[in-house]
Amino acid sequence: MEKLSLFFAKIRELSFWQRLFSWRFLRNLSYDAFEEFRALQKEMQKGKDDLVRADKELTQVTAQNETVKRTLAQMDSSISRKDEKIAELNKFVSDHKAIKEQQEQAYNKKVAELNQLKETLDSEIKRLNDQRVEEQQRNFEKMKLQWSAHESAVEQKLKIICQTHLVQYLDEVPFKGSPDNTIEICDEYIIFDAKSPSNDDLTNFPKYIKAQTENVKKYANQEKVKKDIFLVVPTNTIEAIGQLTYRMGDYDVYVITIDALEPIILSLKKIEQYEFVKQLSPEERDNICRVIGKFAHTTKRKIQIDQFFAAEFLEILVRCKNDLPAEILNQVIEYEKAERLNPPSEQKSKQILTKELQDKHALINAEAGIRDVIIPSNFDDIKKMG
Repeated sequence: MEKLSLFFAKIRELSFWQRLFSWRFLRNLSYDAFEEFRALQKEMQKGKDDLVRADKELTQVTAQNETVKRTLAQMDSSISRKDEKIAELNKFVSDHKAIKEQQEQAYNKKVAELNQLKETLDSEIKRLNDQRVEEQQRNFEKMKLQWSAHESAVEQKLKIICQTHLVQYLDEVPFKGSPDNTIEICDEYIIFDAKSPSNDDLTNFPKYIKAQTENVKKYANQEKVKKDIFLVVPTNTIEAIGQLTYRMGDYDVYVITIDALEPIILSLKKIEQYEFVKQLSPEERDNICRVIGKFAHTTKRKIQIDQFFAAEFLEILVRCKNDLPAEILNQVIEYEKAERLNPPSEQKSKQILTKELQDKHALINAEAGIRDVIIPSNFDDIKKMG
């Protein structure tokens, strides 16, 4: 660029004489200027090429910029949508947290109510258990009193039966030993020994009875003592005893309750109608045995039925106490207090006539028929109806 500028400067300042005598210098200078011009031309062309290339690159950059702008716009839109989504998620989380807090509060409240209910239920169960234990204890105490008074009750019952049916009761026996109760029928001494449990546990009571069946052998071997010996046990222990008849070889032992005393004594007393036992015919002996067996069977069935209904009635009473509302239960108790049952009292010297019982039974059947109440004739009919 320097030589080209110098060449044009010399051309402008060139005089006539200088054109003549300095032409070589100018020619050489022109060559240098031309070379410089060509170099400059190349640089210009290169600049143009660079400018075109730069323009293309600018166009590409502009296009890329537009693409970037569109991408940024899309990203802004996506970010905006994401922000909205995040806002929705935050709102959902907030709502969920609020619902969860409400659920936790409700859960804690229910747990507290359940704990309170459990405490109340545990307290009620404990109260019922304590009440049941107290009732059982009272029942045990009642049974103990019955068992402790059993010997005296058997003696009093036997004396009343003997006085009613004109049977001799022996306060002192003419043979060795001292049985609890002895009566005399047809010149034979019949022994009724009272036996009762020593405690509330009836597990060992059957073993005790078995031992007593062997212990009464000392009476059976003596003169005029009847070979049938009776052990009288409390009614509420009969279920615990599996065996009620013991064949001991030389004598027999029967386990009975107080309720069976009168039927058995009446059956034994029937033998007095004969002057000598040996004079009885086989048929008469069989009839006597059949009557006694019928009395024994009927007595046992009567005891079983009474015990069954006693258990059912006790269960009903317990359910009334536990299941009825307090207000109704209190009213029931008031009505209960007002009720009175007055069964016929037993007069000391008055006989209970079979005819009167049959007439009363017929009257009851007639009244039941009027009311369409079916009265079973035997226990099997009761089971079929049940």
